Amino acid sequence: MIRLSKKADYSLTALKHILSKENEPSSAREIAQACGIPFEVLAKLLQKLARKGFLISQYGTKGGYSPARGPGSITVRDVLEAIEGPLAVLEYSKPRNGLCDRETSCTVKRPLALVEQKVLDLLGRTTLREI
Repeated sequence: MIRLSKKADYSLTALKHILSKENEPSSAREIAQACGIPFEVLAKLLQKLARKGFLISQYGTKGGYSPARGPGSITVRDVLEAIEGPLAVLEYSKPRNGLCDRETSCTVKRPLALVEQKVLDLLGRTTLREI
């Protein structure tokens, strides 16, 4: 089963909310309330998304977060990798020390690696405009 982490889900939800506001900045507290996301978690995610170039952070009474890029230029994969790091759909695709116990006899690794690449390609083609 492929699952998004809560951090990834919260990040995508917050970005969609911010993008829907167009040029009006959204505060972390407003986003948290509107989207039902814990404020402390969201604040950290928004800071990370701003550091990664998805958001512009503005300070002051009329401050908040605004999009740094349009929804058609941000892919789901971009966001997931910004929050989670390199993506791996299959357990054995994750970077680790050593080889699989069944490395020489496994008959599904190569076909599943193709499936994984297709999933990653789809995430890389799907923009926030489309979700």
